[in-house]
Amino acid sequence: MAEVQPLKSIILLFTLMLFACTDPVKEQITQQIPLTEQRIDLLAQALANGQVRNANLIKQYAARLKQEKPSYKPLIDEFLKDATSQGPMFLALVDRLNTVKNQPQMFANSQAVYEELLNLYQAADPVLFSDALSDPLNVLADMSEGKLPRVNAMSKAQSLAANKAQDFGVGEQLIGNPAYGSWTTGANGMSFWAWYGMYAMMGDLFGSRRTSYSDWGRGRNYSYYNDYGRKRYSSPSQLRQQTDLDTRTRKSFQRRGEKFTSAYSKNRTGASSISSQSKSAQSSANRFARQASNKSAYAKANKNAKNASFRNSRSTTSRSFRRGK
Repeated sequence: MAEVQPLKSIILLFTLMLFACTDPVKEQITQQIPLTEQRIDLLAQALANGQVRNANLIKQYAARLKQEKPSYKPLIDEFLKDATSQGPMFLALVDRLNTVKNQPQMFANSQAVYEELLNLYQAADPVLFSDALSDPLNVLADMSEGKLPRVNAMSKAQSLAANKAQDFGVGEQLIGNPAYGSWTTGANGMSFWAWYGMYAMMGDLFGSRRTSYSDWGRGRNYSYYNDYGRKRYSSPSQLRQQTDLDTRTRKSFQRRGEKFTSAYSKNRTGASSISSQSKSAQSSANRFARQASNKSAYAKANKNAKNASFRNSRSTTSRSFRRGK
């Protein structure tokens, strides 16, 4: 019996050492994955059951437009997908979750993986997702030439005037959103927006001119994605690409002695009746961005210091996951 006590002590010591070596962030990731997966599944069910307001309006607008503009049917059918779990924005959430589960090495560290899971959890909230659907919904409204009203947004004329923005034609709400297209850079270094697949019909049907990043960045109008949803409805790699393009464009202007104001330097005016969840989520995203920026500046300033302390360089995120009623 005398040997039992030392054996218990050894087991306890081993257990404590194992616990100390455990990455708490990885434990959070393990717990969050099924929660985020369930949230995305519930969003799919809500779309299928007609419980997402702007998805229902997309169906109504699409039915009306097909009657009045039958030649637009292929493009309208593409936008109809946004009202289902086959739409590009929903499928992007699924792809990002699969990347977290199957390719975690794509992220800088465990904290970045955990942050992506939280972003996805928030993005799959039916109320926030409905707000995000206001962009394709309002493209359908613009296709009706004013017969169908915009939703959650001011009229085009009002927002153009309020923002002193350029008119980039029908579909401008989706420019910059990686679910619908991408910025392509030519041999001359200029970047232009290229639509994916059927969305390219907007240029053919409405004669929308080719949109350069430099023009759009300086003169873009309001859209939910660019002004409220970009941090949630973009993957980390997409956000990096957007930042890199913005930086390259700014430096190109500087070399010519000109000034370029970032496309994301400030929110454009144009939202109306936006949910409290979107406002809260935007505040959280902005707060996190400031903290991350401060952390980066602090690390650079102390890079060569012999006894630099990084105790205050950790950033935390405050997020609210309130479900809308």
